[in-house]
Amino acid sequence: MEPIRILVVDDESRMRKLVKDFLCREGYDVLEAADGLEAMDIFYENRDLKLVILDVMMPKMDGWQVCREIRRESNVPIIMLTARAEERDELQGFELGVDEYITKPFSPKILVARVSAIIRRTCGGIVEDRLDAGGIEIDKAAHIVRIDGKVIELSYKEFELMVYFLENQGIALSREKILNNVWNYDYFGDARTIDTHVKKLRSKMGEKGKYIKTIWGMGYKFEVEE
Repeated sequence: MEPIRILVVDDESRMRKLVKDFLCREGYDVLEAADGLEAMDIFYENRDLKLVILDVMMPKMDGWQVCREIRRESNVPIIMLTARAEERDELQGFELGVDEYITKPFSPKILVARVSAIIRRTCGGIVEDRLDAGGIEIDKAAHIVRIDGKVIELSYKEFELMVYFLENQGIALSREKILNNVWNYDYFGDARTIDTHVKKLRSKMGEKGKYIKTIWGMGYKFEVEE
């Protein structure tokens, strides 16, 4: 299987190294660029890029312009990094076709989790159709979940919920977001149905149920305790 190649663009060498180190640990092939012009040169030389992580404030050509140039040529997923958290900046990013928008400072583990979720979503055939974390193994094709090697019986929605949690490890997920992604956007029921399914899922997971953490007033987060 060919390595999944990611381009990291940031004028701060320390930030590039931090992001690269964490991504390389996950097996990704990481290329670096220190400014927008260098990023475009690498982009044109490597049309097999699967993701671009792009800082906004850079010399020579800023992240917005790089994003515009890339979008003229490709639909490769783009994660924007910025030190500014203003709503209009975030809206501008999504209007330009940005897939994710992360405000500095951020947790490298959260960044890696979001990268992995995007790669799984966009590279279906490239990434293996299996997930595992903390003794939990999911075979998506066979629709089987094993915990410490033992198969557990889940309903269809419980299975989908488990997959969604593992694909978004370390990310805080609102009830609305879970509904939109697991029950789909045409579901008009009560968001509290999430609580019922999570309760049943935790029970079936046994001691591993503690990995699904409640975020009071918001939703849930799947996080394996080290």
